[in-house]
Amino acid sequence: MGVWHLPDTEENRIRFKILLHFQTVPSAEGILQIEKFKQWLLSKRYSPSTIKTYSEALKSFLIFYREKPIAEITNEDVIIYNNEYILKNNLSASYQNQIVNAIKLFFQTIRETKMLVDKIHRPKRSKLLPNVLSKEEVKLILNAHSNIKHKTMLSLIYSCGLRRSELLNLKPADIDSKRGIVIIRQSKGKKDRIAPLSPKILDMLRDYYIGFKPKTWLFEVENSLLQR
Repeated sequence: MGVWHLPDTEENRIRFKILLHFQTVPSAEGILQIEKFKQWLLSKRYSPSTIKTYSEALKSFLIFYREKPIAEITNEDVIIYNNEYILKNNLSASYQNQIVNAIKLFFQTIRETKMLVDKIHRPKRSKLLPNVLSKEEVKLILNAHSNIKHKTMLSLIYSCGLRRSELLNLKPADIDSKRGIVIIRQSKGKKDRIAPLSPKILDMLRDYYIGFKPKTWLFEVENSLLQR
């Protein structure tokens, strides 16, 4: 591959200015608490992706304070972490917000702590104008597909405001033509919701259904780039 492989030793890490191994893992107490935190999140039925995100965020924070007992960590330490780690490494406000979410949830599970969870502040959100497509641009995108299946998928996403995962999890029974709604089950936050279905999209769905006759999922995408 045209690369060099060197042993992961303390000497080589010092030579190439890489963090020493002990600086890349929390303390023994931190490792134990992270595992307990994962189990707590699991018992609360958080999704696997959320558990991974929060535990990795907490790990970063506890590595920073690996020499300090968790019971001694205070709100001031969160501010120092934000300034000395988040800001110095030019990490995003969204990543900082993930750290805050993880810290707040974690310290809610700790009995003996000096942390005042309600006073942990979040980064100020940026106020950016959304990049909104014009009606003409949307029409060009939707009309660019001659394949009725792809055109129906895109039209349904746009018309009902669906996420990709919500579209792929739809079943034929989730289209309620009598009431003119789409039932989105177990959406974000594991909540069901409904979206209005326009007559034009309903006609498109009927044409698609006649042509493809889906059985389990409304849109079978085994050979598509979209992954469930």
